[in-house]
Amino acid sequence: MKTVLPITIFLFILIGTSYAQPNLKYTVRMPQAAQGKFHILLEAKGFASDTLIFKMPNWMPGYYQLMNYAKGVDSLQARNQQGNPLTVNRLAENTWQVVVPKKSAFTITYQVKTSRKFVANSFIDSAHAYIVPANNFLYVDCMLQLPVQVQVNNGDQPGFKKIATGLDKVAGKSNVFTAPDFDILYDCPILVGDLKELPAFTVRGVPHRFFGYKMGDFDEQLFMNTLQKAIEQGVNIIDDIPFKEYTFIGIGPGRGGIEHLNNTTVSFSGNELKTPDDINRIMNFLSHEYFHHYNVKRIRPVELGPFDYEKGSRTTQLWISEGLSVYFEYLMVRRAKIVDRNMFFNNLANNITAHENNPGKAHQSLIQSSYNTWSDGPFGTSGVDKNKAISYYDKGPVVGMLLDLAIRQASQNKKSLDDVMRLMYREYYQKRKRGFTDAEFQAACEQMAGKSLAAEFDYVYTTQPLNYNQYLGYAGLELVSNIEEKGEVKKTKYRIQALASTNATQNAILNSWLGE
Repeated sequence: MKTVLPITIFLFILIGTSYAQPNLKYTVRMPQAAQGKFHILLEAKGFASDTLIFKMPNWMPGYYQLMNYAKGVDSLQARNQQGNPLTVNRLAENTWQVVVPKKSAFTITYQVKTSRKFVANSFIDSAHAYIVPANNFLYVDCMLQLPVQVQVNNGDQPGFKKIATGLDKVAGKSNVFTAPDFDILYDCPILVGDLKELPAFTVRGVPHRFFGYKMGDFDEQLFMNTLQKAIEQGVNIIDDIPFKEYTFIGIGPGRGGIEHLNNTTVSFSGNELKTPDDINRIMNFLSHEYFHHYNVKRIRPVELGPFDYEKGSRTTQLWISEGLSVYFEYLMVRRAKIVDRNMFFNNLANNITAHENNPGKAHQSLIQSSYNTWSDGPFGTSGVDKNKAISYYDKGPVVGMLLDLAIRQASQNKKSLDDVMRLMYREYYQKRKRGFTDAEFQAACEQMAGKSLAAEFDYVYTTQPLNYNQYLGYAGLELVSNIEEKGEVKKTKYRIQALASTNATQNAILNSWLGE
């Protein structure tokens, strides 16, 4: 039965509801840019409790190491709407208790000191500012679902002319942005400065833009035309674009990139684009970060969301999220005809060489490497014993190649790892709206193969040596090696090459694999 409420009651409910949700707005000020300091103002109101716990994240998703962002916070103060001080107790390095008047407005001010120029750190100088929201903005404990606005006072510095971010703009305001919750806020870094925009392109009608700081001297149109070809191949794998616009944000020369839902921040300098190897490297890099908006941001391990911003979110599946993204970056660039077959094979052979020369291969499995990255680092070089750790960036793409070829062989070349990723995207991201488990990923691979892949997944869960030639042989290829000596150091160098004689089935698998 439908009940019609009197208009006065309806308005009371409507107004009451609008005030039920607390309001948060951050303003970033930069008067001490040259000293590496951000000034943060939080304006808040509408909280029902008189005691709130504010926390600074200890890490940012996409970089699986504790960053301890709170160590750069100082001078934190709170005041009521009359400007009188409120009680603030620092309970832990990243935790502040603030006693506030119920339902009333109050402000919190603090400074964030930065020094390290790195894609997972905020930094600022007199020329530009890079804001990692998890490094700058406190959240209210247990209230990550709250909407939030961010205003960037780029007028504090004369050179801070433009702002690039994946956040939505507030209509009519060039420097105010909004996020529906803190997960989205923390997913959208902000770059401020005298930025340049490269020629944009569209893929299936969706704009793709590239802003950057100190972009260097290079053929910008040719570069973007080339990048477009790689991005189109990535989209073809999943066959869907889940955003209205995508933004590449080049933060300047350096190393590293962090993926996000509708943007990526990358270290970039066009001055480095001198040789075919340079083009291969940067196109692989950008393709990798772009493919991440599918693989890890949407096709994600079940542990990666909701995020634990304090302790970190550990998973055994980074070999899928990172390792397979490396594998698909190689495929995107090859299928786009940016590199030839030899360069594609060299990319995979380099991973094989790195893995096979690593003594850690006898001690650590792929799932252990994924889980222990918080201590060992993504390349297995940060732990106590570097000789007992591997990198999922090396073994991950190689196992991805073996899985792909195994599926193609078992299905008579009707299915591939592309089909697995499409299935994971549709079944878990679109339909179930959650992450996947390790068993569910294996089941998806086996569904496409039409048979058990227990032997192949032993390469994931154990340290069993990889039988490269069995799988490369399905595509008419083989792995060969030679010993390289540099002084007293000997290393086995690997190459992938065609077999002397191949049949029609092998050729068909090879051609479809490479998109030929």
